[in-house]
Amino acid sequence: MKKRFGLVSLTLATASILAACGGGGETTKEKPTSLVISTFGLEQDKMEEDVFKPFEEKYNVDIVLETGTSSERFTKLKSNPNSTVDVIELSQSNAADGVTEGLFEKIDNSKVPNMEKLIDSAKGLSADGSGPAYTLNSIGIIYNKKAAGMEIKEWDDLWNSALKGKISIPDITSTFGPAMLYVASKHENADITKDNGKAAFKAITDLSPNVVKTYSKSSDLANMFQSGEIVAAVVGDFAVPMITQANPDVAYIVPESGTFANFNTMNINKNSKNKDLAYKYIDWRLSKEIQEKTAKSLNEAPTNKEVVLDEETAKNKTYGAIADRTNKVDSQFVNNNLEDWINQWNRILNK
Repeated sequence: MKKRFGLVSLTLATASILAACGGGGETTKEKPTSLVISTFGLEQDKMEEDVFKPFEEKYNVDIVLETGTSSERFTKLKSNPNSTVDVIELSQSNAADGVTEGLFEKIDNSKVPNMEKLIDSAKGLSADGSGPAYTLNSIGIIYNKKAAGMEIKEWDDLWNSALKGKISIPDITSTFGPAMLYVASKHENADITKDNGKAAFKAITDLSPNVVKTYSKSSDLANMFQSGEIVAAVVGDFAVPMITQANPDVAYIVPESGTFANFNTMNINKNSKNKDLAYKYIDWRLSKEIQEKTAKSLNEAPTNKEVVLDEETAKNKTYGAIADRTNKVDSQFVNNNLEDWINQWNRILNK
């Protein structure tokens, strides 16, 4: 008995020594650091697989998500800048507002090597220390040709009386709401930056009989098409795969006359307790490896210029010929006028 006891004791002692030297595997692994990311709620399963999980494994991180629309999440951070959010992904307009409000860390480019590989327009966006853009998107028209009873080729077609009570457009507070005003201004052959939206709201008033509903979440459009509530909608290209998968009879077009673009950006909460890890995440999101994946799985047009898309992957993205005909939405101009625009918009469309 004594001999067996001695052997067991020796075995346990040896195991203890090995564990102390790192031979115990999981027992010595450090507890993961939590990183709170505020992001859009679309395609979370694909985000988990292609973006979050690999990052967690590489850096021993536990990612905690806050999801919602850009304006919802920005408003939440703005009202509580001491929140636990570390990185926030926002539309260009909300991000510009956050920079003005002083909510974000000024980005140190040396900590984000992949920023050197950004396309020129994305580089320009971050020239003042703002967080970098990880994707570029734009708006087009998605519609059911048979249900509409007509072919839609241009923005002006949305004002056709044959579409009365049959279309949906993004709400003014959503990512592409302000872009819709640019479209409306263009319909009146006006320059929105010269008249602060006067002509645009005339056009929105004229369009209102055709608008059955505005939307804040593009995921709602899939249900509206399925129920037959709408036959056409103005939508950001990032949502096209989700809508077409649920509704095979709809098609997406980008008018030849041009479109309006938005960059989605990443910023670090200036009060984050995990800034080093936040920088790593931003660099990860800008890498060629990740952007090649998300171009396919999330329909994100790359901002890393080393990423080259084949013809199939480039479909329904702000890339190539589509990118060439995008027009800029002036985020600062939008933010300066947004409060007044929201009031006018609500009086016309959200009575």
